[in-house]
Amino acid sequence: MEKFDLYDKDRQLTPFTMERGKPVPDDLYRTVVHIALFNSEGKMLIQKRQKNKSSWADLWDFTVGGHVTAGETSRHGAQRELEEELGLKVDFSGLRPSFTVNFQTGFDDFYIISRDVDIAELTLQEEEVQSVRWADMAEILSMTDSGEFIRYKKSLICMLFEMKDSTGVHLS
Repeated sequence: MEKFDLYDKDRQLTPFTMERGKPVPDDLYRTVVHIALFNSEGKMLIQKRQKNKSSWADLWDFTVGGHVTAGETSRHGAQRELEEELGLKVDFSGLRPSFTVNFQTGFDDFYIISRDVDIAELTLQEEEVQSVRWADMAEILSMTDSGEFIRYKKSLICMLFEMKDSTGVHLS
């Protein structure tokens, strides 16, 4: 049974947890992490979710995504998810989320990482990931339009690509 820590609206940890699959109690929030991994060609590593997933089955998604489990920080959850889903070890100790998007029942932390990775050397988690590939922004936007990619807001996808070479929202 997977449990998640719950936070107040100011993202302060509360003494409460919840079980996966249960509704998030009113006025409490959970944390989800997403990783967008870019190579030196400016392409994002994307993954195709398994056909039997309860949500967004058989659709392409960002590099990695998942819940932060009870007792973990966002950073630890992101590091664990990347290793579990793709077998890729990255030291997150000096990283912070590039940005956070608030949603109705939680916080979505997005980590943007630049690294050339040989996809043939990845170990895909069979229960979660069918396949991976590199894609540029135009491909992902087209896949979103055709229903092959999770229907994120296009502005979010564009922002990830815009921020891949920077550490903030200001231009140098």
